[in-house]
Amino acid sequence: QVQLVESGGGLVQAGGSLGLSCVASGSIYSTTMAWYRQAPGKQREWIGHVTTGGRTNIADSVKGRFTISRDNPKQTIYLQMSDLKPEDTGVYYCAAGVLVIKFLPNLWGRGTQVTVSS
Repeated sequence: QVQLVESGGGLVQAGGSLGLSCVASGSIYSTTMAWYRQAPGKQREWIGHVTTGGRTNIADSVKGRFTISRDNPKQTIYLQMSDLKPEDTGVYYCAAGVLVIKFLPNLWGRGTQVTVSS
């Protein structure tokens, strides 16, 4: 079973930037990967995904501020976040899954905390 491990979370001031990584323990060449987040007291929400070919789809709520990329040989996906806002605070998860109209996750990482101070 492939495992996903996120890293890079932390405390950042509003307006700042932060980059997250998600390393898979096995190959992700043939897997669409995604990032989600869960704010306190809220449901987990999809942020965006990156296909095996590198195409990305980003949620409107973060479009223009967040980008997703992947490095298949390194078995890693990235989430680059800029112009962070306090409402971006939450636990950020990466996921592996399939893309059928929308992304359907079938494997999760444990998450990394991002806190944006005002």
